[in-house]
Amino acid sequence: MNNEHLVAVGTGIRTVGQFTMETLAWIKKADKVVYVIADPVAEEVIHTLNPKGAESLSKFYGENKPRAETYAQMVEFVLAYVRSGLKVCFAAYGHPGVFAQPTHEAIRRARLEGYKARMLPAISAEDCLFADLGVDPLTGCQSVEATDFLTNVRTLDVFSHVLLWQIGGLGDLTFKRQAFDIQGLPQLVNKLLRYYPAHHLVYLYECPLYPGVEPLICSGPLSYLPFVKPTPMSTLYIPPLSGAPRDTSMLGLYSRA
Repeated sequence: MNNEHLVAVGTGIRTVGQFTMETLAWIKKADKVVYVIADPVAEEVIHTLNPKGAESLSKFYGENKPRAETYAQMVEFVLAYVRSGLKVCFAAYGHPGVFAQPTHEAIRRARLEGYKARMLPAISAEDCLFADLGVDPLTGCQSVEATDFLTNVRTLDVFSHVLLWQIGGLGDLTFKRQAFDIQGLPQLVNKLLRYYPAHHLVYLYECPLYPGVEPLICSGPLSYLPFVKPTPMSTLYIPPLSGAPRDTSMLGLYSRA
């Protein structure tokens, strides 16, 4: 282990099997392991590796409590341990840098205060989606949080793969222990219909947490989306309309080379 004061790690998506060796080493050796994980098996692994230093941050969540407030409290809690001189491992579900605002902010703040901090890579839900749906991002991939796409001015590349994350929490900026109060699904579809025909086939994807469990994959026309109920784990995958049109002027340059 190097001289980092704070290291953010990810537990991957599928229980246990997606821990990296580097992540396991940090969890075991850290003075303090604070974690945001909903998977009880992964939580047990953390406590087994570091029984004295493991501590959940789930206490900061509250029903209907704004997530931004929860994240700010988590960051301050983590930094308090860093400031006390401990080597802290901040473990998050999936990849610690993908839809994980507290880990990014904790590292930014720690560095700003003069502490060494870094993030380790891990398997994210996007990696699982690529594998389960056979998606190759080589031809282009746009990845946007669903509420962000709905409420901001953005342009989609219909010739690339499009992923809209957290569609099961669309329009709800608070924490819910069960289903989110989904708002704006018809408006989201209307916005997508500016780019795609109503019959364009889209997918709701949910990656499995446990080995041997199949992913949840539902497909149907884009126009049917307002009539389904995505879960908090659902991601909307929109395949390309077609291959990107050729730029004949550029092809001409290659032919003359």
